[in-house]
Amino acid sequence: MYLTRFGINTERIGARKILSSPQVLHAAVMASFAELPDPSPDAPRVLWRLDRDSRSRTHLCIVSPYKPDLTHLVEQAGWPTTARWETYDYGPFLDRLTAGDRWAFRLTANPVHSVRNKDGAPTKTTAHIGPRHQLGWLLQRQESSGFSIVRKTSARDDEDPLAAHELIVHNHRQFAFKKKGAGKPVTLVTVTYDGRLEVTDPDAFRRTLTRGLGKAKAYGCGLMTLATA
Repeated sequence: MYLTRFGINTERIGARKILSSPQVLHAAVMASFAELPDPSPDAPRVLWRLDRDSRSRTHLCIVSPYKPDLTHLVEQAGWPTTARWETYDYGPFLDRLTAGDRWAFRLTANPVHSVRNKDGAPTKTTAHIGPRHQLGWLLQRQESSGFSIVRKTSARDDEDPLAAHELIVHNHRQFAFKKKGAGKPVTLVTVTYDGRLEVTDPDAFRRTLTRGLGKAKAYGCGLMTLATA
């Protein structure tokens, strides 16, 4: 597995084009691989996410089973003569993960649930709106995903979960774009989670880091990255 970071020059016309649609950026990311990854559900996949730092710089993060070649992105949306991209071997880090480790994390996800408007009607996938429900979506998945969100030491059992956990939910965004061959546009709601977690099941957690969490992975959702807490 490999972890790649690429700085995007948002002043370039090509950068504005690929940033205009998750579908366009997905195509650009997948064009970085001469060999497409194994499509089976249990295989590691290509995950990507856009990050913006405190200085308003935009970076593309990619986790992938193969090394990407981002030459086309450098030429279209980077700094061709002064900046390239950074790729690291992710495998040794993943192998060192153990139960009880604590990490700061970032995750951009598509928190959705299925609703039925009336008896007998088919279910409809609907985005969670509001930080409390979006946090609930993540808390419901933490055990099976091999981690737990760290609770504040001062938290009470009856306290609002948003205040009780070391986590913030921010950068709520909504996209609408047309998928090739589809009649109506695709709508997508994303949020970013920044917080602290503890590893509870290293094998399950490695699967989360390499297969992603939630839906819309092709559109920049599901990639969780870690940093020293």
